[in-house]
Amino acid sequence: MSQTNRSRVTLAVGGGIAAFKVATVCSRLVQSGIDVQVAMTESAKSFVGPATFAALSGKPVAAGSFESGHWPLGPHIELADGTDLLVVAPATANLLGQFAAGLANDLVTTLYLQAECPVLLAPAMSHVMWSKPAVQRNVQRLIDDGCHFIGPDEGWLSCRRRGEGRMSEPEAICAAIISHLSAD
Repeated sequence: MSQTNRSRVTLAVGGGIAAFKVATVCSRLVQSGIDVQVAMTESAKSFVGPATFAALSGKPVAAGSFESGHWPLGPHIELADGTDLLVVAPATANLLGQFAAGLANDLVTTLYLQAECPVLLAPAMSHVMWSKPAVQRNVQRLIDDGCHFIGPDEGWLSCRRRGEGRMSEPEAICAAIISHLSAD
């Protein structure tokens, strides 16, 4: 675990109900001695507030593309610099599509494009969305681009059905993060 003590993870929180699980991921990483910075999409704030992540990480949360505290570089550049692993959770169908297309219209998408470190994506969406050919094409493109995936898992979904699309549990995500950090 000594390698992870010097590691910095940026958690990019997407706008999906599974965002509540990312609070546990953040807490466990900090308890493991990992330096955690959190960035959020605007829609993520509808599910979990920035104050939760600020309290758990011990740092202000980056949520806007042009926050005044990040001049002259901008938060996407400052967050990407020094990050050892970018983790996007929940990685919604929208985020996967934007990443695959190279679009950059908010902090998380610009951070993804700016990152020079490995990227771990934890998808979360309905089983219907996950099975769509467009989503699977985006996943394959992201794999081809070098992204790593954890999940999605099979289980109970917020659409009140069972299927593949559930974001992996915090324990599994943390284990994948530590494994990636230890491999570097």
